[in-house]
Amino acid sequence: MMARNTGILADRAIAALFEAGRLTSERDLDVDQIQPASLDLRLGAHAFRVRASFMPGPSHLVADKLDRLKLHVIDLSEGAVLETGCVYIVPLMERLDLPADMSASANPKSSTGRLDIFTRVITDRAQEFDKIPAGYSGPLYLEISPRTFPIVVRRGSRLSQIRFRVGQALLNEPELMALHESETLVASKQPNVNGGGIALSIDLAGDKEGLIGYRGKHHTAVVDVDKKAQHDIFDFWEPLYSRGRTELILDPDEFYILVSREAVHVPPHYAAEMTPFDPLVGEFRVHYAGFFDPGFGHAPAGGRGSRAVLEVRSHEVPFILEDGQIVGRLVYEHMLEQPSSLYGSGVGSNYQAQGLKLSKHFRL
Repeated sequence: MMARNTGILADRAIAALFEAGRLTSERDLDVDQIQPASLDLRLGAHAFRVRASFMPGPSHLVADKLDRLKLHVIDLSEGAVLETGCVYIVPLMERLDLPADMSASANPKSSTGRLDIFTRVITDRAQEFDKIPAGYSGPLYLEISPRTFPIVVRRGSRLSQIRFRVGQALLNEPELMALHESETLVASKQPNVNGGGIALSIDLAGDKEGLIGYRGKHHTAVVDVDKKAQHDIFDFWEPLYSRGRTELILDPDEFYILVSREAVHVPPHYAAEMTPFDPLVGEFRVHYAGFFDPGFGHAPAGGRGSRAVLEVRSHEVPFILEDGQIVGRLVYEHMLEQPSSLYGSGVGSNYQAQGLKLSKHFRL
């Protein structure tokens, strides 16, 4: 496939933004910070505990709002605990000076979503979270609110990632159908394609032992976001089993890790993102916890059969979720060019070829 004039920037182009001064940082990049189609963002040295979340609006800088709303400042240089139910604003190490034709969007990293850490990127004069308009020049901030587990973070921790695009990158429905027929984007006999994406449904049949998911426990110890395989699963999670029924009652404000029925495939010239579930269909939502990089689920990159892990909450009322029910939509976008490395090919990928899987922080 030839290089395009519009689409998502690949790893080489992201590195070129640094070389051109369009991206700057307080310190050198980490060796694995640039992913195939995104850049991990790093926390700066201080966190501001604030009374409430806020939107700067077109006339205000984030720093001005912090002066008015901050309760206290937390030093992250040696690590610090962020408590559940609190809201923190952290200036990020990276700063942007985007060209006039380039915009960006941010999303929690997969591990962040699986820990139920609510994050979103804020810019000066922002009118939307996680959206960086074309030509933006200025600092980046991350709003952080742990929902289930208290966490330990430090300067340099990576909870969010940013993706850069030039022009229109979304595939339209005819393109999606044609690509699905040739590439089998989502392994289902008749994919539900509408609204610019492919629907994903929930698997509540379970594995051979009947395991269908996990529910987060309350009043746990802290999770260190920078350490892998440090915590026992059963200290933080309650396994859920089907017991012969292919349904699950979601309790209000409980947090669940579930998995899609469909296997997902993101070919090398495309990127994908899980979009929020339409609230008109039911009183629950799937946490939109990150991007799917080129190569996710791609057989040559070791990803055959990769499922989408889903972070699910019910709101206000209990809700019965049934096996096969649509819970999210996978939206595909064109890449400007194929990345030099695919997901799962030596870039620190933790979730290639995954089924039902908790975040990298837990061990059996």
